[in-house]
Amino acid sequence: MHDAIDAYLLAKPGCTKDYKAEWDWWRYQVGGKMFAAAMKPGQEHAAAYAGRSLLSLKCDPAWSAALRSEHADILPGFYADKRHWISIDLDGAVPDELLYELCDHSYSLVFGKLTKKAQREIIGNPVI
Repeated sequence: MHDAIDAYLLAKPGCTKDYKAEWDWWRYQVGGKMFAAAMKPGQEHAAAYAGRSLLSLKCDPAWSAALRSEHADILPGFYADKRHWISIDLDGAVPDELLYELCDHSYSLVFGKLTKKAQREIIGNPVI
């Protein structure tokens, strides 16, 4: 995993990181819901994914389709709902600015689905 992306994701309010050994994935979650995952699929997986350092992110389906048509290194989500997830080759040609924007977008999508109470707890405004 690229250190700068790891640090960026971990700086998100309420972000936790764990390792899912069965999948060989590093997962980033907010409120117990995954918004990013880092992995390097082995050669036994589809050629589009095998051996690549990937970051999977939740993404709006319409934007996801447009991104995949514009960037060869943005793929349908690896082992995820391919309508709502994308996987980015971190060693590919996706501009850093876009990568960080996609990280923000994924976090916002997942954070926005949390209960209002959970959101307030994460951002430090407890229920009164």
